[in-house]
Amino acid sequence: MDGTTTPKIRWELTREALAKFLACLDPDAERAGEMYEALRTALVKFFQWRRALFPEELADEALNRVIRKADEGEAPRDVPTYCHGVARLVLLETLRRPENRRADLEEIESLAAPAPDLPDEDERQSCFDGCLRELPVENRRLIMRYYQDERRRKIENRLALAEELGIDITALRNRALRIRDKLDKCVTRCLKQNNLRPLSQTK
Repeated sequence: MDGTTTPKIRWELTREALAKFLACLDPDAERAGEMYEALRTALVKFFQWRRALFPEELADEALNRVIRKADEGEAPRDVPTYCHGVARLVLLETLRRPENRRADLEEIESLAAPAPDLPDEDERQSCFDGCLRELPVENRRLIMRYYQDERRRKIENRLALAEELGIDITALRNRALRIRDKLDKCVTRCLKQNNLRPLSQTK
């Protein structure tokens, strides 16, 4: 042996991998799509109930890990149960991140403050629109496209967007999260300046 090791090939989510995973859910494409949407909705609720940041992105991350298993020929027998197990691991990983610990402290401080009246929808929308306009044009276009469509179509749209930008889906997700974080901070700042409660505290 020459002591050299073969570098691991980085896995990327592709249309083919998604199709293989859907086939694991059901041979019928329409039923598989419905099952996928129901499963993703359940995972989003799992993260929402545990007050995780960005529950939709975490649900996608959990699904991507299971899709990778299927793509590599290791599809679990009970896909929903396996997906929920992976979601728990993703949640634990997320809770260990420093930014989430800071967010918890900020949330506690905000909850301790007197709660103002619920914000007017028009004023909240005005804050969002203003912050969106402050983004560079390319970031504004990316974030609008990243969140358009619903469920399975949303993933297919993101795959197409990543291909257009010449990056993989993970790099696209990280870029979108950075833009969303700036947008969220801008909207929260705008609401506070107008003595309105941030959207996350109105639910």
